[in-house]
Amino acid sequence: MPQNPIPSRRGLLFGTAAVSAGALLTACTSNEPKKTKDTESTENTGTTGDQAPISGDKPGKAVTIGFAGPQADHGWLNAINDNARSRAKKYDDVTLEITEGSNDTAAQIGQVQTLINKKVDVLVILPADGKALTQIGLQAMREGIPVINLDRVFASPQAYRCWIGGDNYGMGLNAGRYIGERLKDKADAKVIELAGVDSLELTKQRTQGFDDALKNYPNIKKVARQAADFTVESGQAKMAQLLQAQSRFDALWNHDDDQGVGALRAIAQAGRKDFLMVGGAGAKSAMDAIKADDSVLKATVLYPPTMAASAIDIARAVAQGKGIGGMSELEIPASITLYSAVVTKDNVDQYLPTGFS
Repeated sequence: MPQNPIPSRRGLLFGTAAVSAGALLTACTSNEPKKTKDTESTENTGTTGDQAPISGDKPGKAVTIGFAGPQADHGWLNAINDNARSRAKKYDDVTLEITEGSNDTAAQIGQVQTLINKKVDVLVILPADGKALTQIGLQAMREGIPVINLDRVFASPQAYRCWIGGDNYGMGLNAGRYIGERLKDKADAKVIELAGVDSLELTKQRTQGFDDALKNYPNIKKVARQAADFTVESGQAKMAQLLQAQSRFDALWNHDDDQGVGALRAIAQAGRKDFLMVGGAGAKSAMDAIKADDSVLKATVLYPPTMAASAIDIARAVAQGKGIGGMSELEIPASITLYSAVVTKDNVDQYLPTGFS
């Protein structure tokens, strides 16, 4: 692969290519990983483990990556941090400066400011609130520090060099398509939805994708929806309400596998087995249940925390002036949207190493 000839940070900051393809991420840059105990698989935490970047490229210049994310108060967020650490350890030429993590926007802004003051080579930021942290992203870019914006997008594209994240609309779309195909031959089919936090834009996007997919199946009607809070307790309480209100339905889509643990408890307590359930995000507990095939849970739609590992790949490549293997362009794309794969009993073994606890 030819080396990117652009020597200046200005050239790195303002490339304009864009792509929507999860498959490209493993080829963001290449380096023979260290052969240490740190490269052992970490499947229970949802990290990429031994799935190293495509090798063949020699180590480049030393790079210090600053990583700032929210507090790891959810299995998915904990897996984000684990993926970032695990990937950075695979590179001899990468030093990772990772913050403690906070859901307080002022605190997170302060943590990013500290990383800027340390003059790290590149920043990876998963903001607690994208709009609130836009200004600190803009400051970093103005000071010549490329920013990789992870998942929760800043309010201005000028605040980042590259955005990488999941596809919330695609999650709903693929959940709806899976359920639609399972129920397409059933007359008067009924589905219900256990959503996430309704005040979040991501929840609205997931619901919209789900509803749009169901429009392709005129025999299917969504008859109920409840919003939970991405917690086990809220999942159990809201699912109990849905079960009490709906004596018959054929399928359930649950937006989040953590709250799905509670939903499954409520379903078991009610003794219900007369419908199929689809989860969301890709928790290991959900994948284990899908593999065992002894509950109503038959599939989950991924929102992969491995995006943090890919963000480290991208950050290293940007700092070293490299592009993506397999693409003709010399620049790293401006945005990368991950695909929301559907995990079923047929393919669960392929995805289990990425399942998070």
